[in-house]
Amino acid sequence: MSAALRLACACLLAGLAHGASAQSAIYTCVDAKGRRLTSDRPIADCLDRDQKELNPNGTVRRIVPPTPTAAERAAKEAQEHRAAEERQHLADQKRMDKLLVTRYPNPAAHDLDRAKALRPVEEAIATSSRRIAALRARQADENDRELGAQLRIVAAQEDEKRRINDRFDAELVRLKPLWAQAGTHSASEPPANR
Repeated sequence: MSAALRLACACLLAGLAHGASAQSAIYTCVDAKGRRLTSDRPIADCLDRDQKELNPNGTVRRIVPPTPTAAERAAKEAQEHRAAEERQHLADQKRMDKLLVTRYPNPAAHDLDRAKALRPVEEAIATSSRRIAALRARQADENDRELGAQLRIVAAQEDEKRRINDRFDAELVRLKPLWAQAGTHSASEPPANR
């Protein structure tokens, strides 16, 4: 074998040995009893504390954190679950906002739908109010029961009217900033008679 070939082989082997030593690491820690431990792999006695992973030259490559306990893992999983739920809630809210703006692109469309929703309720109130007036005009004892029923109907319809207005008012609170973002401008305001 020629001297040049031997030199090339020696250089190749030295390079491989250097590469292998560059890949190896040293782990060190101080255990619960205060002893400094060193190993070529993570140290079992120090799983509950930080371990330093050192390069072959003694510099710190990284700090290996302690292995989490079952309670710590459960807490982290619960926190991640809450964060995922919050992200889902925000995504749902964004989707609902988009649908709301699609349904009501401007204040006029919202006011029109409110008026349509209130119309049958107001008609029922008017019909019952006329019936109440007729019953009061007769002032007959047999009408007391009918009068009470009509009063209950009016009260229920008034509650329904409040519920509808509350729903539209809540939508309006969400829609105003969304319309502002979309550049929708209108001078119309919600109906004044509620």
